[in-house]
Formats: sequence, structure tokens, C-alpha cells
Amino acid sequence: MDKMTVETTFFRNKPVHFQKEVTANPFFRSISVQLNDGIGIFPLHIRSFHASIDSDGKVVFRTIPVHFYVFFSYLCTGKSVNTSTDMAGTVKEMSLIKQVLQLKQLGESNRGIARRLPINKETVNGYMNTIDANGWDIGELLKIDDPELERMFHAGSPAYTDARMKEFLRLLPYFREQLTNRKLHVTRQLLWEEYRHTHPDGYGKSQFYDHLKQNLVAQKDITTVLAQTYKPGEKLMIDFAGDKLSYIDTETGEIMKVEVFVACMPYSDYIYVICVPSQRTEDFLFALRMCLEHLGGVPPIVVPDNLKAAVITPDRHEPELNTALRDMGNHYHFTVLPCDPASPTQKALVEDAVRIAYNRIAAKLRGREFHSLLELNAGVEEQNILLNQTRMQKRPYTREERFHAMEKPLLQPLPEEVFEMRYYADLKVGSNNFVELRHDKVTHFYSAPYIYIGRMARVIFTRSWVKIYVDNQLVATHTRKHDYGHTYEPEHMASNSRAIMERSAAYYVSWAGKKSEECKAYISEIFNPQRTNKPEEVYYRLCGAILSSYKKYESSLVDLTCRQCLDNRVFTYKKFEAILKHNYITQSDDEPCLFAPVPTNHANMRGSDYFK
Repeated sequence: MDKMTVETTFFRNKPVHFQKEVTANPFFRSISVQLNDGIGIFPLHIRSFHASIDSDGKVVFRTIPVHFYVFFSYLCTGKSVNTSTDMAGTVKEMSLIKQVLQLKQLGESNRGIARRLPINKETVNGYMNTIDANGWDIGELLKIDDPELERMFHAGSPAYTDARMKEFLRLLPYFREQLTNRKLHVTRQLLWEEYRHTHPDGYGKSQFYDHLKQNLVAQKDITTVLAQTYKPGEKLMIDFAGDKLSYIDTETGEIMKVEVFVACMPYSDYIYVICVPSQRTEDFLFALRMCLEHLGGVPPIVVPDNLKAAVITPDRHEPELNTALRDMGNHYHFTVLPCDPASPTQKALVEDAVRIAYNRIAAKLRGREFHSLLELNAGVEEQNILLNQTRMQKRPYTREERFHAMEKPLLQPLPEEVFEMRYYADLKVGSNNFVELRHDKVTHFYSAPYIYIGRMARVIFTRSWVKIYVDNQLVATHTRKHDYGHTYEPEHMASNSRAIMERSAAYYVSWAGKKSEECKAYISEIFNPQRTNKPEEVYYRLCGAILSSYKKYESSLVDLTCRQCLDNRVFTYKKFEAILKHNYITQSDDEPCLFAPVPTNHANMRGSDYFK
């Protein structure tokens, strides 16, 4: 095979078009590749279609205009650069989408959002395209509850139902065995080629790699330490101190240990400290709320440690946040960016603030006794103020001066409503169209529309309100009750249940007034408190039976019976019914018998004289 043939084979069986040497990009240089027996040392997929021959007989490829760090990484490692951590078909939680919307509202680009949050740039682009296509306003979207927002963004089922995943999971043990056995020297590329050979319709290379990455343990990369540079008002770093403070319980004399919450604005090094009973989610969110109120504003980013109250599952790339903390972030409009697991260097300033809290606050309080958590926090606040007002070493200002001058004007305003922790429960709507909510050892029932009887409902509640969702639609809202009982809306009841629930003396009197004045007078006398001291409920059935008589008899006949019973003080249904039937039998069509007949001839009467 001659030289020309070799060159033609090298360039995908296409003729080589020789051209003059192109001026090189100042950041790149032309690459010479030596042909060895017709086979180039560069992979086929990066070869250029246009080349030229230099004076030494080497093929010079055209410069590829790519970013330097991508090009350099590719040449050095032979691997393509992929910064995405998203799995194909994965549906993000609505709380994470709200984080995306908040950053977008702050003017962040789609690429910048993808760098800050565990989400792919293309996914962010898709959300933005959906918002533009529907003409939605980001500010209005942030006010919508998570279930309704999920229905807007994912109208269909969000389940990941790709049939290829089942086959991939079946082969996963084999892939793990091949990759973890170093003696085999198997690469992901080789496994993918074998996989595609046996499964032509299987995953592409990028998806195959992503699934392997999520299902296999990756090696830890070696990185350098990056010096932190902070922007004013951008971040709030928070953490709990290791050592605890204490106070004496006046009732038992017991020493009560409490947790020390420390927060720091890294730009000004402004420190806030407060003591709470524990590191539970409720106490953690309370401490964070008090910190934001102390600052008088909200920074756009909050950086917590990987404590359970903030992060459920720590992960370097995609940590799973506590739902309550995400809800708080959505309420105050801040984004939560936890530091890497076992890597406190990302919040070095708050680690230093913890040390300062020990030396400048806890040490000064060691000789004092406190008899309540309120007294302890008063002493901590006193020393905290002195700390922030003390001039810093090597700086001509105090922490407080720096914070008020540079950071506080840049903070977002606090919302009008105070944040309340949200709780979630999946409950079934009972046959009485109530859901049974149990929390804090108290059971209370809340109504939902009767058309949802037997359906599963998502109940979201705080200490102030309860919201019931069915199929991600809000169907009921109630004020939270903290005792046993039933809370309902009349329109939630079916017609027969509503009639029973709405029964009262006024209800039956009003109903009787629609029939006749005689019936109204008789029903009013039945409930007259001067006539009886029994509860109203005793006479509900009597009144219902009297009013139902209008369906069986003529109205005039029932009115006559009501008047007779009222005159003769009859207030039982058996006597009422007997009189009504008697009137029905004896009444003539021409002369209705309104009163008992009065005799005119008394000859048949013996009189009182007869017995003398």
C-alpha cells in the first residue's frame, strides 16, 4: 500500500484535501502525528478531516477550538470531561427547584446555578424554557406550595420507568466484579463496548458511565486547597460547638447541658451565639431563625455542617437535605449549600468562630451560675455583643462596624410571617370524610370534601394551620387545633350528613315557618325553654317526624293537627300521629271538623241533681 493510500485510509476513506498552514490560535498549537504502518497514535474520533503535510512528511492536523482546561484534561487523561451529576430520567424535588428559582431571581445564570446546586445545566435550561413557554412569573412560583408546583412542572408520572434499567441492574454485579478486580485491567470503555455489542439498544456511553458512577464506589480524587475569598453579605456559616454550656434546674437541682449554636458572616467575621436544648431539627431551626432576626436580614446562601438536623444523607456531589431546612430556605429565600463530608475547611471561619466562642464567651461565664436557659442566653448575648464590639487584631475596625457598613445593607429583608416548621403525613380520608391527624400525643380530625372518601391525602401542617392535598391539589385548609375533637367545613359534608350536622332549634323553627304559621307556632312551643328544661336534641326527631307529615297528608290537615296539639298541650309524636289519623278519617270534604261538636239537647243528661 503506497503513502497516498495509507493517508486515505487514515482519514475515514475520504480523500485528503491539502491546504495551506492555518494561523494557530495563540492558546493552542498544531499537533503533529506520526503514522506507523497506517495507524495513527491519536484516537479516531478526534482526527480532523482537513490536514496538511509538513516538510518532514508528518500530517499536521487543524487546531481544535476548545476550552483549554477541557482540551488539556482530554490530552492528559484520555477521558472526556463531564461535570454533570444528574441521572437521565431523574425528577428533582420541588424544594430543589425552588432553590433554582431563587438563584435565578437573584440574577444567577443557568450555568452558575448548575455549579452551585446538584443539578445539570440542561435541566436548569429545561425549567427556564418551561417557565418562558407558560409565561410564569418566578416570584409567583415561589409562593406556590410544593405539591401544586410539582403538578405544574411534571404533569405526568415522574417515575423513572426506562426498561433498560432492569437489564443494567441485572448486569451490575458483573460490572462491579470486573472493575474492582485490578488484575483484570478492565476499563469502563471496554465494559461499555461489550455491553453495546450484546445490547444494541442499550444505554449510550455517557448514560452507561453515569449509572456506573452512581452504583459503584468511586476513588477519591486528590485536590489542592483553594484559598477562600468571600463576598459581603453572601454567606452565613453555621455550626454547633463541641463543648456544651449548662444551667441549674431550680426545681430538681439537676445540671442541664445545652448545645451551643454558632453562626458567622465570613466577610466581616461577625459572630452570633445562642444556646438551645438539643440538636434536634426543631431546636436547630429555632436557633437559625433567631440568628436571622438578630442579623436583621437574610443572606442568599447558608452553609451548614452535615449534622442530621440539616443534612439527611451527606454526599460530596448531591447531599440529601432535611426537608424542614429546605422549607425554611424557601420561606426566607436562601439556598442551603452544605460543606463536603469530613471537610470543615469549607467553613473554616465558623470553625474559628467556635474557638473564639470558647475563649471569649464560655471562658468568661465559667464562674457564674444560671438557673434557666433564658438566663444563660442573656449572659451569652452580653458577652457576644462585647466580642463583636471589640476591635480586631491587625484591623482598624470591629466586627460589628464591618458588618453594618458592608454586609447588612446587602441582606434580603426578612419575610413578614415568622417561619413555622412543616410536618408531613400521608393519611386516608375516612368514610366520615375526616382525616385522623396524630401529633404530639394529641389526635384531632380534619374534614376533606366527601368526594375524596377512601383516597390517600398528603397532609402538610404546622403549629398554626393544616392543609390537605389529594393528587397534588389543595382540597382543604384548617386552623390547627391542639386538643381532641373534630374540625370541619359544612361544604365538605354530603347533603344527608350536612342536614344532621346543621340541626338545631332555630333550624327546625325556620323549616316549620316555610310550611305554615300553625306549624311554626307548634314547633316553637316544643323548644320553648319555659315549657321544658330538656336539651334541644331530645326533640329533633319529634320535629323531623312532624315536618315529614306534610309529605303524607294534606297541608291543611297537618296544620289543623298542629293547632289542636298546641291547644291541648300535646308534645309527643304518638299522640300527634293519633290525632292526625283521626282527623283524616272523620274529616268530610265539605265541612272539615275543626272543633269537637257541642250538643244542643241535654235531655239525655241526668245532671248533678240526679245524684243527690
